[in-house]
Amino acid sequence: MVILTFFSPLSEGGLGTFEFRETLSSESRDSLPYFGLAILTKLSKGSFQGPYFDDFHKSRQEPAMSQINLFHGEHISPRIRYQNLFEYLPEISCTSKPGRPLTNPNVMLRCLIYRSLRCITTLSDLTYSLRENPSLSEAMGIDPWTSPPSIERFSDWLRSYPNQSLQEVRVSLVKQLIHWGVIQGTIVSMDGSAIPSPVKENNLKTSVADRFNKTRYPKADPEARLGVYRVYLGSGTQKIRYFWGYRHHVVVDFDTELPLWEATTPANYHESRLAITLLDACAHTLNLPIHVVCADSAYDAEKILTYVFENLHARPVIASNSRYQPSHEFRVHNKEVLCPANLPMSHKGRMTPKKTGITYRQYRCPLHYSKKMLQTYLLCPADHPKFLSQKGCNYLLRETPSYRSQMAYGSSEFKDLYKKRTSVERVFSRLLSMAMQEPSVRGLRSVQNYCTIAHISVLLVATVAHKQGQVDKVSFVRSFVPKFMA
Repeated sequence: MVILTFFSPLSEGGLGTFEFRETLSSESRDSLPYFGLAILTKLSKGSFQGPYFDDFHKSRQEPAMSQINLFHGEHISPRIRYQNLFEYLPEISCTSKPGRPLTNPNVMLRCLIYRSLRCITTLSDLTYSLRENPSLSEAMGIDPWTSPPSIERFSDWLRSYPNQSLQEVRVSLVKQLIHWGVIQGTIVSMDGSAIPSPVKENNLKTSVADRFNKTRYPKADPEARLGVYRVYLGSGTQKIRYFWGYRHHVVVDFDTELPLWEATTPANYHESRLAITLLDACAHTLNLPIHVVCADSAYDAEKILTYVFENLHARPVIASNSRYQPSHEFRVHNKEVLCPANLPMSHKGRMTPKKTGITYRQYRCPLHYSKKMLQTYLLCPADHPKFLSQKGCNYLLRETPSYRSQMAYGSSEFKDLYKKRTSVERVFSRLLSMAMQEPSVRGLRSVQNYCTIAHISVLLVATVAHKQGQVDKVSFVRSFVPKFMA
């Protein structure tokens, strides 16, 4: 008989005393030496009834230890928590093809959701975490006696797996939350976020010729495109910076701060180009009764305002863009336009661009097109820079009614509704905290899957929180599983 004291991860105190008794098995008495080990003493603050290690032997035909008796799920709380979490995750259909065995997409999705919730930045750290925690690997659906998927397998899966299959999982979770009444979708906000690619062109410490030349794509990521984002330096000052990468677009429910729809595009794809597609998916695919749409000035476009008014029958609360505001240099009074020199401008006619269909009255400089004015003034009294380089200044007076005239930008109601746009910033903070802004993968498909899995993680936590009756914790992404999940 041998008494052994050692550190035990299954005991709360950490130290456990085990008394091993070596016995000879009657079934293998005539062949190889066979030993049965039984735990007879108690662990600190707990005990096990019956054998803990069973069928420990030296036979090459049989496994060294029985997996069922080695891991007891009731004593490994993280494993049980993640198993309960993944019970609410919709399954992905697995298709079998001839050739090399494919990786189970459900296993890969669970592993990458675990990466998002634990804020693991790189795939190598994910593989190391799964290898060092076999109980967690079993919760993901991996045999704890085998090695977890390698870095190359994770990278290849993200690069080759169709994003549409992951989108179906995301949409299924959103529809469940809508069916349960968690998401109302009456007030939505939308925005975009920059996702820099891990290329040397984005590292300002490296020496790269023509770093931000948009015609020379990075060799490490040829699908990345040149984009811009604002950096706020404080005291109301901001700076525009360039980057190579992608842009993530999202529509968010204001009440629950949960993402409703998302899309990832190259960085040179402007937010306004994708706004109607995202809103149309929320209104028709999710059947949401949208009443208010909040967004910043990047979405102040004529086609977006028209779609919100006419198709959604909703109210746009979108900040006014300075490019659509009338210039303070010109004054309009009863269809008479005064130039910066306070002179009446000459009417040139009407114009209607085919692209927009908006009719304008065009006015031109009176000094170039009026002989009487030209005899009075030799140069522009306002010293306008276009007087010598061009034929003076021009002004377009819009005649087609605009929906901007129906928006009370300065009213208190507009300002209160516009403050609701900050919900999308909080959603982005949760998504970016899950290493979405610093992906360790390259390529458009990989980044799309990377971002979609981050959305699935957020929606899965909200689903489990609702099912457990903790509706107030639907947005507790990072702390719900380790703290609140039983």
